[in-house]
Amino acid sequence: MSELEDLPGVGPTIAKKLYEAGYDELMKIAVASPGELVEAADVGEGVAAKIIQAAREKADVGGFETGDSLLEKLKERRHLTTGSKSFDELIGGGFETQAITELFGAFGSGKTQVAHQLCVNVQMPEEEGGLEGEAVFIDTENTFRPERIVQMAEGIGMDPKEVLKNIHVANAFNSNHQMMLVEKAMEIAKERNVRLLVVDSLTGHFRAEYVGRGTLADRQQKLNRHMHELLRFSRLQNAVICVTNQVAARPDVFFGDPTQPIGGHIVGHTAMFRIYLRRSKGGKRIARLIDSPHLPEGEAIFIVKEEGIRD
Repeated sequence: MSELEDLPGVGPTIAKKLYEAGYDELMKIAVASPGELVEAADVGEGVAAKIIQAAREKADVGGFETGDSLLEKLKERRHLTTGSKSFDELIGGGFETQAITELFGAFGSGKTQVAHQLCVNVQMPEEEGGLEGEAVFIDTENTFRPERIVQMAEGIGMDPKEVLKNIHVANAFNSNHQMMLVEKAMEIAKERNVRLLVVDSLTGHFRAEYVGRGTLADRQQKLNRHMHELLRFSRLQNAVICVTNQVAARPDVFFGDPTQPIGGHIVGHTAMFRIYLRRSKGGKRIARLIDSPHLPEGEAIFIVKEEGIRD
């Protein structure tokens, strides 16, 4: 609060309004638009522009970096194991921090099972493929099952009670609540070492609330904002973001698989890894990497056992 009050044009009252609206850091103000601050703090557009400019100067926003310094930053990224070596190899060593990974597929393809396994594995030591951190699970379809976590924790020799204590679960009632819960996750991450954020599922509420072509632009704009908040969380916390997504059948596809993920290009451009999950014979699941900036397309086979995801 005191940091906000030091900005020109910001007194205790405006600082409180900004803080309560989620602008609790200089960086958040620096990257905001004047219109957003006008709405959040009830100030004039000219005052909002001055506040943003001052925040940019203090936060040192907008500098260019050389390629070698960016390469050094990439070394900060870590990988979270899925429990299956072949699945890990497919995605370059596991789910990557500072990135969004999207799992999409039909009902029963294993999306939620993978998400549960990540909530357990994130608590493992780094030398075993974990991140020694905690998880946040935003549940939009009542899919989180603590009893499944117990099975998976016991499957790798961890104390189920301790594992459950380190998973913070919230049910999202609609798309606005879902987006607000990302802000709540930010607050938790200030006090706890949150290294994984799961949204299961990403598009369910958006799909239900925005029906028809006339609402498509509004839906995509809102979904875009949500995805970028998730991406910002991943970078600030050096965390893994795992979102599950539903699929729809395309009636114009006559050959091959007609299913495609909901959300279109908005989700496709923001997610660094897109993984298509589907069932196979004998209880097997197939994970197909269909999009990544630096990895080739490929497939991995894994199974879902009582004790969790395995080769």
